[in-house]
Amino acid sequence: MRALIIGESGGIGAAMAEHLRAQEWEVVGLSRRGDGLDLTDEASIAEQASRLRGEFEQIIIATGSLGAPEKSLSTLSAQELQSQFAVNAMGPVLAIKHFADFLPRDRRASLGVLSARVGSIGDNRLGGWYSYRAAKAALNQLVHGAAIELGRKYPHLVVAALHPGTVDTAFTQGYAREKLSPRQSAQKLLGVLDALVPEQSGGFWDYSGAAVVW
Repeated sequence: MRALIIGESGGIGAAMAEHLRAQEWEVVGLSRRGDGLDLTDEASIAEQASRLRGEFEQIIIATGSLGAPEKSLSTLSAQELQSQFAVNAMGPVLAIKHFADFLPRDRRASLGVLSARVGSIGDNRLGGWYSYRAAKAALNQLVHGAAIELGRKYPHLVVAALHPGTVDTAFTQGYAREKLSPRQSAQKLLGVLDALVPEQSGGFWDYSGAAVVW
């Protein structure tokens, strides 16, 4: 079995790669740090895809950026909105565009994309975090739409937006909430992906396997 992890140098991506390798998967990892992959540049994504060979039963897009979450409309800026959409919505869906061709058609495969619960409109009771929330909400819609299209070509495929929980990485420094370790989150998310069936493709799930409202 082969897995492609986009964002392997991050905390969750690295933990996923470690877990899968321990399960005797062949893992190919791509990242900005290790390979120069820039998800804000489609040419960079296409170049990395052109170097790959063979099929992957599992593709994980474990990328994202929090930026500086806004507490009020007065701190909202066009620059931050554009930055968050580029990294958290446009980049992942362009990765799906270029890497989905490596999925097998004749057997089960999964495509997991890290999202965040704060991208849920139905779960938003606190407001704020405008740019990040909106970008993740857009990502969820893009993943859902991609699942519908890819399902026509890959009948055994599961596509899922995944909420990893609050994970103790550089990404969440400064947030004094109870956190999962990257290893805990990675193992739980991979277990969720393994348990989903094609009829559930296009859903939004948290690390416990519970559906998250849109």
